[in-house]
Amino acid sequence: MLDSLKKIAIGSDHAGYKLKEYLKEYLQKQKFIIKDFGTFSEERMDYPDPIHPLADAVNKNEFERGIIICGSGNGVAIVANKYRMVRAAVCWSEEITKLARQHNDANIISLPARFLTPEQGLRYLQVFLDTEFERGRHLRRVEKISQII
Repeated sequence: MLDSLKKIAIGSDHAGYKLKEYLKEYLQKQKFIIKDFGTFSEERMDYPDPIHPLADAVNKNEFERGIIICGSGNGVAIVANKYRMVRAAVCWSEEITKLARQHNDANIISLPARFLTPEQGLRYLQVFLDTEFERGRHLRRVEKISQII
């Protein structure tokens, strides 16, 4: 894991709750400081409720990285990407996850809980945390993402 990365935000809807708890347990064992934005059960709820405050905190640089989880990974990513400095990427394979970090400097990983095992989710999270942004030609592109037109 990145030595400098010690604080991480995490949040999910009801479909992602079990995976969130699984990943939280791992991160706690790795000595991360975790802020859990919810949800806190499998009771049905609206995914924007925990994701808006999480994405806002990443947007304000209170957390360098975030983890968001729902059934498909899409709903929570759409919410998170409303924030100017957030780059949330839906990740369902190691290669996609690695490219999201290397080329897009994704600062939030969005996981589709209904389409992967907890072990896969953990592996993708590890890749997300371990992979550096390549900068170079990608930096110009990433800077353009944050521009409001």
